[in-house]
Amino acid sequence: MLTSLELCAGAGGQALGLERAKFKHVSLVEIDKHCCNTLRHNRPKWNVREEDMRIFKNDAHTYQGVDLLAGGLPCPPFSKAGKQLGQADERNLFDDAIDIIDVMRPRAVMIENVRGFLDAVFEDYRMHLKAQLKKLGYYSEAKLLNASDFGVSQLRPRVVIMAIEENRVEHFEWPKPGLIKPKTVGETLLPMMQENGWPGAKAWAGQANEIAPTIVGGSKKHGGPDLGPTRARKAWASLGVEGRTIAPEAPMPDHEGMPRLTVPMVAKIQGFPDDWHFTGAKTNAYRQVGNAFPPPVAEAVGKQLNAALSVRKLYAVA
Repeated sequence: MLTSLELCAGAGGQALGLERAKFKHVSLVEIDKHCCNTLRHNRPKWNVREEDMRIFKNDAHTYQGVDLLAGGLPCPPFSKAGKQLGQADERNLFDDAIDIIDVMRPRAVMIENVRGFLDAVFEDYRMHLKAQLKKLGYYSEAKLLNASDFGVSQLRPRVVIMAIEENRVEHFEWPKPGLIKPKTVGETLLPMMQENGWPGAKAWAGQANEIAPTIVGGSKKHGGPDLGPTRARKAWASLGVEGRTIAPEAPMPDHEGMPRLTVPMVAKIQGFPDDWHFTGAKTNAYRQVGNAFPPPVAEAVGKQLNAALSVRKLYAVA
């Protein structure tokens, strides 16, 4: 089985997808204690390192030879919701990631980030990163992928930066979108909305007949768990969802009006399986979900990388 190491692992969206793509995690590095608790709770055997990625850099040499280096580097430096300071933002970790790649020399790299990373204002920085990777012997591409194209019930565009050793690039192809049709919000959440016997669940599901808008609200600077600012809440309202707060449980039999979503419901829309539990209080749990990379998207890219790297291994044996 191919091996992987993940930086800024969050609450496990990318790690779960790569696990499904047949990668064995040698370690997961994450600074947030709440995310680390979730990772340990769901996968007690995973080697979770609760530390700053910049501190981990000192030990990166001990993981030389790993097949895949993955990561979900901080998004605020490139997000349209922020100041888009890019390289000048103190939270930008791309240059640190390059240093770690230089030390570890994985056979492939997979990093996800927000759509804003592809904005014209960052073209020079993207070219800088591409040149750095080329200097280390990698061919790299950045591609915008929509989660809904991979069966996720949500319009969630994410950028995936792929780098692979130049002599292996001919074997890599991006996953084909549209092979799995996403369910509507109503189809996705109906069983959960019915959990407490709410009689209005089926009628609600019939109205919630589109995929969800992008899940937002995962910022630590955000006041609490909700489904985003006014524009986002209006989009949710069109699906019959009250987005101002997150509910502690599914609607009760006497519920009237628009239902709120619970953390497990939001996680379901993100593409997490029902048995993946987010630990901690509601706000911390919601932030973990809000910042997650949908597992089905990570799985789709991971399978393509696994196939490319496995072909090269067969050639090496021959």
